Amino acid sequence: MAIMITEECINCGACEPECPNNAIYEGGTNWELAGKTYGPDDPAPSGATGFFSNDYFYIVPDKCTECVGFHDEPQCAAVCPVDCCVPDPKHVEDKDTLLKKKEYLDSLGR
Repeated sequence: MAIMITEECINCGACEPECPNNAIYEGGTNWELAGKTYGPDDPAPSGATGFFSNDYFYIVPDKCTECVGFHDEPQCAAVCPVDCCVPDPKHVEDKDTLLKKKEYLDSLGR
């Protein structure tokens, strides 16, 4: 399952540098994957929509591995001062799937 950032986000930015997959973006910022740039109305390659935010930090589900293969727990959630980094029920994945996603992202050089 990917992590998502809720609207309670205070835009402190503590989460962004902790993400080993570069899956966290400041609100309103376009995101990148495999050399392609995506904007607010673009679905992710997986078809995921509704994660982009203009108002607060957001996490791209196609890039989030919940820190599997890097840390024992999602680092964004560990450092969030308001506990707004939570599991995303729209993007449930098992550990094997998350490890495969990590390998894919590694192959892209993030």
